[in-house]
Amino acid sequence: MKKRGILNKELNTLLASLGHTDTIVIADCGLPIPNEQARIDLSLVKGFPPFLSVLDAVMDELETEAVVLAEEIKDENPDLYERIKQRMDGVPVQFVPHEQFKAMTKQAKAVIRTGEATPYANIILRSGVSFS
Repeated sequence: MKKRGILNKELNTLLASLGHTDTIVIADCGLPIPNEQARIDLSLVKGFPPFLSVLDAVMDELETEAVVLAEEIKDENPDLYERIKQRMDGVPVQFVPHEQFKAMTKQAKAVIRTGEATPYANIILRSGVSFS
C-alpha cells in the first residue's frame, strides 16, 4: 500500500501518463463533461471532496506549468479565486470566458470531477517538465 499521496488508482494512472503540455481538468460537480471524455469521478456527496483538497493533492504530484480559469470566478466566487491564487506560487494563470473554458476542457486528457458545489470551481492544469 502507498504510504502517502494520492491513493486513487485511476488518478495515479492519469498523472503518471501525462507528458509535457498535456492538460487535465479539476471540476466542480456541475461542469458538463461530454460522454466521450475520459473522467475520474471522485464526487461522493455535494461538497465532498472539496475542489481545493483535490487541487492540492494533484498539484503536490504534478509539475504544473500553467493553469486556466474562467474569468467569471473573480466576481462570482472571489473567496475560492483568492485561495487558488495563493496556491499558484509563480504558475501563470490565464483567464477565459466560461464558454471558452468549457470548449477547452474537451482537449484535456481527462476531467476529474469533485463534489464541489460552488460556482466556477474549475481549473485546467497544463503539465510541465521536471528535470530537477
